[in-house]
Amino acid sequence: VQLMESGGGSVQAGGSLRLSCVASGLTFKNYCMGWFRQAPGKEREGVAAIDSDNTTTYASSVKVRFTISKDNAKNTLHLQMNSLKPEDTAMYYCALDLCSWVAAGIPYSSWGQGTQVTVGS
Repeated sequence: VQLMESGGGSVQAGGSLRLSCVASGLTFKNYCMGWFRQAPGKEREGVAAIDSDNTTTYASSVKVRFTISKDNAKNTLHLQMNSLKPEDTAMYYCALDLCSWVAAGIPYSSWGQGTQVTVGS
Protein backbone atom coordinates (compact mmCIF):
# COMPACT_ATOMS: atom_id res chain seq x y z
CA VAL A 1 0.00 0.00 0.00
CA GLN A 2 1.22 3.47 -0.89
CA LEU A 3 -0.35 6.76 0.18
CA MET A 4 0.69 10.07 -1.33
CA GLU A 5 -0.59 13.40 0.02
CA SER A 6 -0.67 16.70 -1.85
CA GLY A 7 -2.33 20.10 -1.66
CA GLY A 8 -0.56 21.64 1.29
CA GLY A 9 0.79 25.17 1.22
CA SER A 10 0.82 28.56 2.88
CA VAL A 11 -2.33 30.63 3.28
CA GLN A 12 -3.53 33.55 5.36
CA ALA A 13 -5.99 33.06 8.20
CA GLY A 14 -9.49 32.65 6.84
CA GLY A 15 -8.25 30.99 3.67
CA SER A 16 -8.89 27.52 2.31
CA LEU A 17 -6.88 24.52 1.16
CA ARG A 18 -7.86 21.13 -0.22
CA LEU A 19 -5.64 18.21 0.64
CA SER A 20 -5.65 15.02 -1.39
CA CYS A 21 -4.32 11.54 -0.68
CA VAL A 22 -4.01 8.99 -3.47
CA ALA A 23 -3.89 5.34 -2.44
CA SER A 24 -2.42 2.57 -4.57
CA GLY A 25 -2.10 -1.16 -4.16
CA LEU A 26 -5.54 -1.95 -2.79
CA THR A 27 -9.31 -1.73 -3.31
CA PHE A 28 -9.82 1.68 -1.78
CA LYS A 29 -13.52 1.57 -1.00
CA ASN A 30 -13.23 -1.28 1.51
CA TYR A 31 -11.02 0.63 3.95
CA CYS A 32 -11.31 3.26 6.63
CA MET A 33 -9.21 6.36 6.20
CA GLY A 34 -8.24 9.32 8.30
CA TRP A 35 -6.40 12.61 8.31
CA PHE A 36 -3.99 13.39 11.12
CA ARG A 37 -1.76 16.36 11.84
CA GLN A 38 1.31 17.09 13.89
CA ALA A 39 2.58 20.53 14.79
CA PRO A 40 6.17 21.11 15.97
CA GLY A 41 6.55 20.12 19.60
CA LYS A 42 3.07 18.61 19.77
CA GLU A 43 1.67 15.12 19.60
CA ARG A 44 0.01 13.83 16.47
CA GLU A 45 -3.77 14.29 16.60
CA GLY A 46 -6.64 12.93 14.61
CA VAL A 47 -8.44 15.49 12.45
CA ALA A 48 -11.11 13.58 10.53
CA ALA A 49 -12.00 10.04 9.53
CA ILE A 50 -14.27 8.28 7.07
CA ASP A 51 -15.32 4.65 6.97
CA SER A 52 -16.32 2.31 4.15
CA ASP A 53 -19.95 3.52 4.40
CA ASN A 54 -18.83 7.17 4.17
CA THR A 55 -19.66 7.86 7.80
CA THR A 56 -17.47 10.73 8.94
CA THR A 57 -16.09 11.92 12.27
CA TYR A 58 -14.21 15.11 13.11
CA ALA A 59 -12.13 16.55 15.90
CA SER A 60 -14.09 19.24 17.70
CA SER A 61 -11.46 21.82 16.74
CA VAL A 62 -12.15 21.40 13.00
CA LYS A 63 -15.82 20.47 12.93
CA VAL A 64 -17.83 22.68 10.54
CA ARG A 65 -14.62 24.08 9.00
CA PHE A 66 -13.15 20.85 7.54
CA THR A 67 -14.82 18.23 5.33
CA ILE A 68 -13.43 14.76 4.65
CA SER A 69 -14.54 12.90 1.56
CA LYS A 70 -13.35 10.16 -0.75
CA ASP A 71 -13.59 9.36 -4.43
CA ASN A 72 -13.59 5.57 -4.71
CA ALA A 73 -13.25 5.65 -8.49
CA LYS A 74 -9.99 7.58 -8.19
CA ASN A 75 -8.76 5.95 -4.96
CA THR A 76 -8.44 9.46 -3.53
CA LEU A 77 -9.18 10.88 -0.10
CA HIS A 78 -9.76 14.62 0.30
CA LEU A 79 -9.78 17.10 3.16
CA GLN A 80 -11.40 20.44 2.37
CA MET A 81 -10.20 22.97 4.90
CA ASN A 82 -12.02 26.30 5.17
CA SER A 83 -11.70 29.24 7.56
CA LEU A 84 -8.15 28.18 8.37
CA LYS A 85 -6.58 29.43 11.58
CA PRO A 86 -2.92 29.78 12.56
CA GLU A 87 -3.40 26.90 14.99
CA ASP A 88 -4.16 24.63 12.02
CA THR A 89 -0.50 24.93 11.00
CA ALA A 90 0.96 21.41 10.96
CA MET A 91 2.15 18.54 8.83
CA TYR A 92 -0.93 16.69 7.65
CA TYR A 93 -0.89 12.93 7.07
CA CYS A 94 -3.42 10.53 5.63
CA ALA A 95 -3.74 7.01 7.00
CA LEU A 96 -5.59 3.87 5.97
CA ASP A 97 -6.49 0.50 7.42
CA LEU A 98 -9.16 -2.17 7.60
CA CYS A 99 -12.28 -0.79 9.26
CA SER A 100 -12.44 -3.80 11.60
CA TRP A 101 -9.00 -2.92 12.92
CA VAL A 102 -9.84 0.75 13.30
CA ALA A 103 -13.04 -0.15 15.16
CA ALA A 104 -10.98 -2.35 17.51
CA GLY A 105 -8.76 0.62 18.34
CA ILE A 106 -5.72 -0.69 16.50
CA PRO A 107 -3.61 2.20 15.18
CA TYR A 108 -3.59 2.75 11.43
CA SER A 109 -0.80 0.78 9.77
CA SER A 110 -0.44 2.63 6.44
CA TRP A 111 0.66 6.26 6.36
CA GLY A 112 1.61 8.84 3.78
CA GLN A 113 4.68 11.06 3.95
CA GLY A 114 2.71 14.17 4.85
CA THR A 115 2.01 17.58 3.37
CA GLN A 116 2.76 20.84 5.17
CA VAL A 117 0.02 23.36 5.89
CA THR A 118 1.05 26.81 7.15
CA VAL A 119 -1.53 29.43 8.11
CA GLY A 120 -0.39 32.99 8.65
CA SER A 121 -2.09 35.40 11.02
